[in-house]
Amino acid sequence: MNLNKASIIGNLTKDPMIRTLPSGQNMASFSVATNYVWRDLKSREKKESTEFHNVVAWGKLGEICGQYLKKGAKIYLEGRLQTRFWADKSGNRRSRTEIIADNVIMLGHLGSKKVEQDEAKKQEALAKEEISLQEVPVEEPAA
Repeated sequence: MNLNKASIIGNLTKDPMIRTLPSGQNMASFSVATNYVWRDLKSREKKESTEFHNVVAWGKLGEICGQYLKKGAKIYLEGRLQTRFWADKSGNRRSRTEIIADNVIMLGHLGSKKVEQDEAKKQEALAKEEISLQEVPVEEPAA
């Protein structure tokens, strides 16, 4: 039996990019940063390294990621690793390894607070717009 499973906890490096393919299928792509901290054996110095993971979420999960995830949000995600290969414009062979997400869970409050703040700003802007439209006098056509 084989197993291809990736589980990570990290922070989004930017807002997800949403695309709709010609087939009508939605997808979200984003990057998640994870870090690893250790202590050097000889110097006893604390060290840290960061890895950046490319993530793709398809269909409804992709729509949800695009709607609720924002840069800096801490998430837990599960999925499988997939490597794509293609030839660039110069004919060089290129590759990209991605996590194809099956499950995404928002952790912490940074992402959800940002979403709430953005939504509050949108509602406030709409309320101001409604007020300004109501204050515009409407002239009755001459009979």
